Amino acid sequence: MKVFITRSLPDAATKLLKDNGIKVSVYKKDNPIPRKVLEKNIQNVDALISLLTDKIDSSLIDKMDNCKIIANYAVGYNNIDVEYAKKKNIIVTNTPDVLTDAAADLTMALVLACARQIIAADKFMRKKKFTGWKPKLFLGVEFKNKTFGILGSGRIGSAVAVRANAFGAKIIYYSLEQNIEMEEKTGAVKVELDELLKQSDIVSLHLPLTDKTYHLLNKEKLALLKETAILINTARGEIIDEREIIKLLKKKKIFAAGLDVYENEFKVNEKLLSLDNVVLLPHIGSATFDTRTNMALLAAKNVIAVLKSEKPITPVG
Repeated sequence: MKVFITRSLPDAATKLLKDNGIKVSVYKKDNPIPRKVLEKNIQNVDALISLLTDKIDSSLIDKMDNCKIIANYAVGYNNIDVEYAKKKNIIVTNTPDVLTDAAADLTMALVLACARQIIAADKFMRKKKFTGWKPKLFLGVEFKNKTFGILGSGRIGSAVAVRANAFGAKIIYYSLEQNIEMEEKTGAVKVELDELLKQSDIVSLHLPLTDKTYHLLNKEKLALLKETAILINTARGEIIDEREIIKLLKKKKIFAAGLDVYENEFKVNEKLLSLDNVVLLPHIGSATFDTRTNMALLAAKNVIAVLKSEKPITPVG
């Protein structure tokens, strides 16, 4: 049995695969695997462990004659043509649950960095501009009694709601389905999207990328935000029309934005780099030692289960 992994993962995962009699091949360069290299390495594999940066479309799937499972090293799987994989009898899995807390923590870190102007204040200090305490120096936003709007009430959105509630914020959320458990824990109230955008002091995105959520926050929707609002995106960059959010930030039509994802990853719009009211991170929502290891182990366990003719642990679709 053979598995190909499109990037080096924590050693615990490759060891687990080898201990179960699976031959492991890895693309060892720390950059997205070139399409031609990927095509060459998947032709005779029984399993593929892929990353979000790998576009696994129908033409690529057609080259995977022996493949039984594509295990995506991520919660999202918009990089894979899941329906076509099903037609070819290939199981697709992801890595939910194990990164919930890490992603929720990172979300709150971005909110705090934006609300209290942490990055700008740090740069100010490093440039030796601090000459003493001033009443209006780097004034920011408090959480208590503010309205925290959450788009998407899944695992991560729910975990963020719990954290925001602990800061004393009022929680409202937009979701296709009601999350009664989250409501009971945090007092969250389900509202329509427009109402959430109008009411919220902080808006945090936790939706998957689909045809319906692509540019969900377009020019019309973004215009509903308060001028004092903070917008956070740790979900998928394409959910926001990036050109429009840049315009709002440049005109100071919102207080700040915190972004961990971008519309054209890995490329970042140059205009974002020049703005001092946006915090930019390199897609590190799940980047903790524990989480990245657990993600790799879950992907490996899915591969092992399927290759042993057992049910996958976390199938999608």
